[in-house]
Order: sequence, then structure tokens, then C-alpha cells
Amino acid sequence: MELGLPSMALQQVQPRLEQAAEARFTLCAGPRHDNCVIDGDTIRHGGNSIRIADINTPEARGYQCAAEAVLARQASLRLLDLLAEGPFEIRPTGSRDTDIYGRQLRVLVRDGQSLGMQLVAEGLAHPWEGSRRSWCG
Repeated sequence: MELGLPSMALQQVQPRLEQAAEARFTLCAGPRHDNCVIDGDTIRHGGNSIRIADINTPEARGYQCAAEAVLARQASLRLLDLLAEGPFEIRPTGSRDTDIYGRQLRVLVRDGQSLGMQLVAEGLAHPWEGSRRSWCG
């Protein structure tokens, strides 16, 4: 599959794809964890913070209401479950490589399907539309 990346960049991405297939994830508990879920749309893997680029989930910290806090926890746990279901790929988005916080922008894919879109289908995420939407009524 053509990712639209220079061959050197593609070589740098490929090892991460293989590692992702073998990694076991936990919930992050502190800044030094690796292979863990930070929240419903952010993971740490291979020493990198990765923002799932195709979705936005409720904020686990800085939430605006109690309902958002509950949904944030559910999204984080569901993402953890999805990652545990088997091998997946970490794909570049083709637009930007990192966000303003230095997190890599990637899409998580298994069997051609976005894991982020699975969270959307389950009501635990919104598709990313360029800005955050409120989770509070």
C-alpha cells in the first residue's frame, strides 16, 4: 500500500507496525509507561505518544461535566480491549506527522478497519473534524 511517504520515512514506520502487532497494552499509570492507553484517543507505543488522528474522545482530564468523565473512562477501557483483540497497524495519516503537543498523528487499523471508527460506532468517540466537540448536553 502506498502511504505517500519518502522511502526513508516508510522504513522508519515499518518497524513500528511489526511491534504494534506484538505489543501488550495496559492503562498508563505515570509518565514512564510504554505500550499503554493514555485515554480513548491517545496511546504510548515504542517510546512515542500517538494521537489517534481520525477520532476525538471525551477528555479524561479537564473534562467539562460528569458525563464526559464517565465516557472518557469507557472510551479508554474500550480502546484497551480493542488493542488486545489482535495485531493492528499504526498508519501515518498522510497530512501532518505530529500535533502541537508533539504526539505522532496516526490511524490504528486492523483488517482494513479503523479502530477509531469502531469507537465512533459504539458512541465513545466522534470522527475528527478539525476541532473538539462538547460531550456535555
